[in-house]
Amino acid sequence: MTPQPPRIWVVDDDRAVRFVLATALREAGYEVDGFDSAQAALDALQMRPLPDLLFTDVRMPGDDGLVLLDKLKAAHPRLPVIVMSAYTDIASTAGAFRGGAQEFLSKPFDLDEAVALAERVLPQAASHDAPVAPTPAAADAMLPEALIGDTPAMRALFRSIGRLAQAPVSVLITGETGTGKELVARALHRESPRARKPFVALNTAAIPAELLESELFGHEAGAFTGAHKRHVGRFEQADGGTLFLDEIGDMPLSLQTRLLRVLAEGEFFRVGGRELIRVDVRLIAATHQPLEALVADGRFRADLLHRLDVVRLQLPPLRERREDVPKLAERFLLSAARKLGAPAKRFARPALERLQAHDWPGNVRELENLCWRLAALAPGETITRADLDDAIAVSTPVPATDADDWESALAHWASAQLAQGNEGIHAQARERFDRALLEAALAHTGGRRSEAATRLGLGRNTLTRKLGPGRKRR
Repeated sequence: MTPQPPRIWVVDDDRAVRFVLATALREAGYEVDGFDSAQAALDALQMRPLPDLLFTDVRMPGDDGLVLLDKLKAAHPRLPVIVMSAYTDIASTAGAFRGGAQEFLSKPFDLDEAVALAERVLPQAASHDAPVAPTPAAADAMLPEALIGDTPAMRALFRSIGRLAQAPVSVLITGETGTGKELVARALHRESPRARKPFVALNTAAIPAELLESELFGHEAGAFTGAHKRHVGRFEQADGGTLFLDEIGDMPLSLQTRLLRVLAEGEFFRVGGRELIRVDVRLIAATHQPLEALVADGRFRADLLHRLDVVRLQLPPLRERREDVPKLAERFLLSAARKLGAPAKRFARPALERLQAHDWPGNVRELENLCWRLAALAPGETITRADLDDAIAVSTPVPATDADDWESALAHWASAQLAQGNEGIHAQARERFDRALLEAALAHTGGRRSEAATRLGLGRNTLTRKLGPGRKRR
């Protein structure tokens, strides 16, 4: 007797998606039924046998795919479900995996990929264990502005975050400076069962080595000179939650040994203390350095690397996802305008093209800082290519033999202008000199003019006059 082929249901309000996916699955030998809404699928369950696998879209009229997922898992916890969506963000992926989805498929998808995914999931259907009851969702929060993107690299990152958020494992986040490593760590915490507990962050490179031990593990009163009272360290502060250690590659070797013990045993002593402290902390570490090279040089413990590197997330630099630059820039610009109390601005198309052409050595952080400067200083409501060129020139270091040798850079610029026959370069140089100083001071003070004027040794009226008309005062 010929065995019955596996039954698959496809739930999607888009008729074209239902048709092409169902056709590809039928050609692969499966029995397929399609439904245009969650309710239609739920109604069919009252009259038909349970399918072996169900594909569902997220955004549909009526109940969305995540609501359907919840209802299916409540009634049929062993039914494997693959969630599909064109919106591959952390909220969607984490919601899907938290609800018990077997896999997440990003639209538009390759049909061979979808069929292969079904083949991987179906053999598990018979032995699929009922998932743990979904944890309460973390408080609804907008996706952090820097952690957005539609490129394949970012979609893959969002899927990984959505899946890893539910897993109690250590994560090592790697990537260049400014790529948003802390934002990823916060997203992992926010979407995890630990979301209601503390998220504690510490940049190990920003703390002097002699103070880092106390900062991590705390100290008792009298433990050292200046220790007048007990200090609770970051591990205790993060108990039950998540501890994020940025720039872990800069941690001294002596502290690496203590950290390894805490990760292995979940306990430690405060500096100068005798009481054994036990904590339940999920550790997420990040670095821009190649830790394997530090291990080879004897500057990082191999056993600590293995303990931290259970799962690694590699963040792409901004230059490798240029298609995301316009969306990031527009979000940053809007956010900066709101916080500065300034009128909303927008980018002209040539300005957006210029943004995409830039290499962004400082990555997303550099783009965010640039948008803050533009929100505070660009004279019109539309940011032009010229506005952008000036702002990028301020933020881009000029190569020189000495970092402080700006006079040589100025002389080189003047020589080039004279060679081209340009006139009036003294006034132009003065204007650009003033603008560079003012923009740097305003960026440093977050747009506060009085403070910027004080830092430059100018009167507020002088600073306002040099900025020119049309700039909103603060």
